[in-house]
Amino acid sequence: MAIVKSTGISGPQRGLAEQVFSRAAGAPLVPGNAVNLLRDARENYPAWLSAIHLARHSILFENYIIEDDEVGRSFAQALEARAHDGVRVRVLYDWLGCQGTASRRFWRRLRDAGVEVRCFNPFQFDRPLAWLGRNHRKTLTVDGEVGFVSGLCVSHKWLGVPEKGVAPWRDTGLEIRGPAVADLVRAFAQGWGTVGPALDEEACLSDRAPAELGDVALRVVAGVPWSAGLFRVDQLIASLARKRLWLTDAYFVGTAAYVQALRAASRDGVDVRLLVPGSSDLPVLRPLTQAGYRPLLEAGIRVYEWNGTMLHAKTAVADGLWARVGSSNLNPASWLGNSEIDVAVEDTHFARQMESMYMQDLEHATEVVLGGRDRRLVPANPRPLPRSQRGASGQRGRVSRAAAGAMRLGNTVGAAVTNHRELGRTESKVVFVAGVVPLLFAGAALWWPQVVAVPVAALCAWAGVALWSRALRLRRQEARNPEDEPRPVVEAEVPSPPAAAAPDLLPEAGPRNAPEAERRQP
Repeated sequence: MAIVKSTGISGPQRGLAEQVFSRAAGAPLVPGNAVNLLRDARENYPAWLSAIHLARHSILFENYIIEDDEVGRSFAQALEARAHDGVRVRVLYDWLGCQGTASRRFWRRLRDAGVEVRCFNPFQFDRPLAWLGRNHRKTLTVDGEVGFVSGLCVSHKWLGVPEKGVAPWRDTGLEIRGPAVADLVRAFAQGWGTVGPALDEEACLSDRAPAELGDVALRVVAGVPWSAGLFRVDQLIASLARKRLWLTDAYFVGTAAYVQALRAASRDGVDVRLLVPGSSDLPVLRPLTQAGYRPLLEAGIRVYEWNGTMLHAKTAVADGLWARVGSSNLNPASWLGNSEIDVAVEDTHFARQMESMYMQDLEHATEVVLGGRDRRLVPANPRPLPRSQRGASGQRGRVSRAAAGAMRLGNTVGAAVTNHRELGRTESKVVFVAGVVPLLFAGAALWWPQVVAVPVAALCAWAGVALWSRALRLRRQEARNPEDEPRPVVEAEVPSPPAAAAPDLLPEAGPRNAPEAERRQP
């Protein structure tokens, strides 16, 4: 593996390190792929639509947000046209992500055209907390030959408003051709199968699918709730990086373990940088976002705030050898709660492309540095984007922002209560507000007990009825099929692909991957 090679590991230890990464990611290294880096919607959307128009027998499309606007309707029309021509088109959308963005009429029109549409994890009365786990993936796979992975949803916000000088949302995606596309099909099948009958994976692949079309080795890390595969990979990369680790994230939440890994890398001389959005959908979250900067800055980590429209990319690049692009944010919601998908690429040429794009992004960012009041802004370059082109980040994404803010609030309050780390002065407002809330709650409970008792009683009643309802449903299922095994309630792991050949570790100076080593199972 490239990042392992850069650390000086060789011989039998390299094989062991490769196995560690495969098991941590829950995904083997797949050689022989061609990868194309796509920037923003202006490059991603045309590539997606072109692949859809050229589809011959299968289209697998899943996304967190699909909006019924000019962009969503253009994709709907393309999918309907291919379904009309006999192509098997399947669309998986997230129930929460598409609340208020597309009506039942939009989905009914797709179904009437022959598109198979499924909704991921809609709210159910007898599973009150199950709705918290979302399908946050953004993938498109066509004929089992070409696949796309990104952070982009389907909405006009990603295109911006050119006539008003508002730039598109900043995001990053990949186009993949080669054997790894089969892993994208398996990942889609896992999510599709949690909603209804299983997908026939072989029918979605062509005879040409296994053919090697390039020299890039990569891993498709398809995370499911509580698997934490990408979290383990991010920890390993932070530990093994020797020169550079450059991160871009839309909703960064500095969990103690990950922040410690970044701080340790920086103190060992690694150039660690973090690029985050410069503005928040919810102004109340702004102090929480700023509060997370201090422990990073004190360790020498450089933090930048994006000056343009919404920064939605989720990427990483390390040592000019390893890079990641996908849907996962650096926060517990993505690491543990959601179904996510990311591609970890081990190729020097691609990593250099990512580093070049990162430096271009910093030209439109402002660096945050410690000063007399702990934090001040310093232009990262003399030519930031004009304020008129920054635009607003819009309404969507507030659920993710709110979740990230809640987690950061919990991190700060937890530090204040347990004293496991030193709090910065910028966190004083957060701690003060956190102290006001329980005082108000205590006052309400003393003076108006019913204000507290009634909601608690209602929640307890809901939980009891939900459990009874679930039990009755299981009893009826058992009565109808007494000899059948009960269906599992918990979402299954992504099926492991059959054993095949995997490449040797990537040479430090060359862009090619030598496919001699055996492919290992996660």
